[in-house]
Amino acid sequence: MRLAALSVTAALVAVLSPVPAPAGAAAAVSPAVARAAEGDVTWTVRTGSNSYGADRSSYSYAVNAGAAATDALVVANHGKAPLTLAVYAADGYTTGEGQLDLLTADKKSVAIGAWVHAGSSTVTVPAGKEASIPFSVDVPANATPGDYVGGIVTSLSQASDQTINVERRLGIKIKLRVGGDLVPGLAVEDFTIDYAGSANPFGTGDATVSYTIRNTGNAVESARQQVSIAGPFGWLRTGAGTVDSPPELLPGESWNVTVPLRDVSPAVVLTATAELTPLLTDASGSTTSLDPVTATAHVWALPWTLTALLVVLVALIVAGVVTGRRRRATRKDREDERVREAVEEALRERSAAP
Repeated sequence: MRLAALSVTAALVAVLSPVPAPAGAAAAVSPAVARAAEGDVTWTVRTGSNSYGADRSSYSYAVNAGAAATDALVVANHGKAPLTLAVYAADGYTTGEGQLDLLTADKKSVAIGAWVHAGSSTVTVPAGKEASIPFSVDVPANATPGDYVGGIVTSLSQASDQTINVERRLGIKIKLRVGGDLVPGLAVEDFTIDYAGSANPFGTGDATVSYTIRNTGNAVESARQQVSIAGPFGWLRTGAGTVDSPPELLPGESWNVTVPLRDVSPAVVLTATAELTPLLTDASGSTTSLDPVTATAHVWALPWTLTALLVVLVALIVAGVVTGRRRRATRKDREDERVREAVEEALRERSAAP
């Protein structure tokens, strides 16, 4: 089961489509909605209205280690029969598609999923009614300061016509910041550049810059990215244009980035540069830009056709020089031979004279 991408404009409520799956397996994801899906999901969830606010898009808490917060999840049954749902919390993680997902119920959670305790593991909601499920966030005394993300989920498992279980889930995101030193940090790792030249001796080529962004701090972070490539002394610079920001990465997570650059001049040695400006969001939703992080890599970028022509030209010049030296040496040898023969002839004539 997967939560859809959690958006601040979409109530952060994910509806999971009823794709048949073996018992305990995950189902596919459908877009986040705030009302019952026709014939599939007959209930909705929302945050409770209390001192934290009303009509919140998600749960967000700032709690010190050893302290707790209490809240509520409201479930509305839009069906015509009573509905019994499982209720549980789970840790979150970022998928390869850049969406927030939650661990399934059979996976062990160690943070949000372990610290959030619902008032009941199940809830039965009469037809056309609502039920409020209280829950607490109990942060252990030894919890490490920083950000944690997960969610609280309502779940319904049913047997399909194919005698396999289908699980539908609705959940709401929980973001928790444990008090203490907040140490944000992003690192750029495995930075590489590849260059493919053109057969045209005066043409440009294409480059591909690849790297991994790793969240090395204890805060949830995203980043603005700029990627460029240039020749020696910054000449013939080519920018990549707009580079999509990575998703918000949880502490310890990583994100692979590949950036193509077109019309790159083969300036013999190219230097690729990636500049990331980390973005940190506080509890109020305000975003702060942190000091940029940069990484560079180098690659040879020779205009191969022109280089081949130059090599041929140099070879011809070398061959011409060598041939010229051989010819001069041959002429010298012949001249020396003629001189030697002339001397010998003169000596013979002198010795034959009376």
